[in-house]
Amino acid sequence: MNEIANAIPLLVPHSSQSTESNKTGSWRFLRPQFDEKTSPCSAACPAGEDIARIEMLSAQGSFKEAWEMILRENPFPGVCGRVCPHPCEGVCNRREFDEAIAIHAIERFLAETASRYDLKPILPRLTAKKQRIAIVGAGPAGLSASYFLALLGYSCDVFEAMPEPGGVLRWGIPIYRLPLPALRSDIARIESQNVRILTGQMLRREFLRDAAERYDAVFMGCGHSRTAKLGVPGEEMSAIEDGLQFLRQLRQGDTIPLSGVSAVIGGGNTAIDVARSIIRIGGKAVILYRRRRRDMPAFEEEVQMVLEEGVELIELVTPVRITAEGTQCTLTLQDMKISGEDSRGRANILPAEGKTRELRVERVFKATGAEPAEDWFNPPDKTKISLALSHTLLFCPDRGPALVFGGDLTNETKGVAHAVASGKQAAMALDILFHGGIEAIVPKLTACRVGQGPSLSMEMYMGGNRRLRNTHVVSYEEINADHFQFQPRITQPRLLREERRTSFEEIDLKISTNLAIREADRCFNCGICNQCDNCYMFCPDIAVIREKNNDERHINYDYCKGCGLCVVECPRNAMTLREEDI
Repeated sequence: MNEIANAIPLLVPHSSQSTESNKTGSWRFLRPQFDEKTSPCSAACPAGEDIARIEMLSAQGSFKEAWEMILRENPFPGVCGRVCPHPCEGVCNRREFDEAIAIHAIERFLAETASRYDLKPILPRLTAKKQRIAIVGAGPAGLSASYFLALLGYSCDVFEAMPEPGGVLRWGIPIYRLPLPALRSDIARIESQNVRILTGQMLRREFLRDAAERYDAVFMGCGHSRTAKLGVPGEEMSAIEDGLQFLRQLRQGDTIPLSGVSAVIGGGNTAIDVARSIIRIGGKAVILYRRRRRDMPAFEEEVQMVLEEGVELIELVTPVRITAEGTQCTLTLQDMKISGEDSRGRANILPAEGKTRELRVERVFKATGAEPAEDWFNPPDKTKISLALSHTLLFCPDRGPALVFGGDLTNETKGVAHAVASGKQAAMALDILFHGGIEAIVPKLTACRVGQGPSLSMEMYMGGNRRLRNTHVVSYEEINADHFQFQPRITQPRLLREERRTSFEEIDLKISTNLAIREADRCFNCGICNQCDNCYMFCPDIAVIREKNNDERHINYDYCKGCGLCVVECPRNAMTLREEDI
């Protein structure tokens, strides 16, 4: 006790008055600032979705806001959450840490949540314009064009030859991949934007000539709906069928009895869908592909599942002759050999001299690529092009409406997300053409690019906050991975192989709310601020100020000495340190 009583008191010096007058920010020669950037997934998404922000909102449980964020750039979340090959996941920075985010699964979850609770989106919409636009084809490109034109204030009429809209989504993709309710939900939302869809309208070439009386522009998004010819003897036999027509019949509900083995010629998604459908209606299938498996344009996951379901794949063969053999037919197959690779890593092939084989089957399905059903659907001679863009071709004739061609007619990659990109680009281009002239199109579109492009953002075009974002694409090296923990990617729940083979039930199953939040929370949110407050907590000068609504941060430069701790400790590179202007 005596020792304690005799102890020397510990005195802590402190000021008796405020030190706010000592503005230490005057020492600074480096200036930190909040600087939101572009995530690699957004730059890789053909539709230009703001994926980092979508994942951030999803992780916070703000599902309606996340869903609306998708709809600003893509009218098909229910579709793309199922059938898009998700190139966004292929460049996800999280791959360098553990595994990529399951972006497509979260997109599908948001779409299903919106449908379950009958949510109505609140989207920015510009004032009505006087111009009217005709859309030829109610596939993903045409419907996207009408959707974005409607948001920009234009009246659109969509003409579709089939009895129901959707194009390849409705008639070419089996229901085990894309159930009808999911597609109809997305299309109904497009129609709710005052888009008029006229089905059963088989247009003729004269439509383009007569359109000037009613429309100021025409978007041609007819798609590729006819399988290309093989160009081999015997192709015209009745046992040789069109793969797209076969899928269309199934989607119409037709009963198609199959027995024995059917050969499917091709390596794209149509070939895979045909083979998997044959299995489900009781037949057997073998896929014939002229290159290697790894060269197939079909989605790798689909190729893996078709093999799991019992379909045989024969690589490096091409048919050179088909002959009838009673109720069967015999294919003479030419073996192919590899002679190097092209710039994309696909095999260059040549016939292996003297090496042929025969294959006897009940039926043959062609799935070797597609082309427009009518010649006049194609763009005119290239010498008449007024402007060639990344996803569309624009023609401005001296007389008549402006013509924009898009979708499969102009896209090298035939996918839903690329079709959406084409429709969006067409809508922007026409809006600029009407109000600024053709010379203004390229500069204004360039200002709306996501990262370095070619993806475009409608939010940017309509003046949203996303236009203020830095186009720099964040790399993994710019992420402060010390602030993240290893966590495995969710496993997609899926029907068992035996269940898949015997029905057309949807293969990929729903994920729960807890799984969706957990997966979205794995996202780095590259380049954007998610209010983690590392900058606030690590600042030694208490110079980071949080607004009362907790949505914004700013720096009080009167006291910031420019040490850069906030920038270094920002987990997702949403800040930048620059030299102070002198």
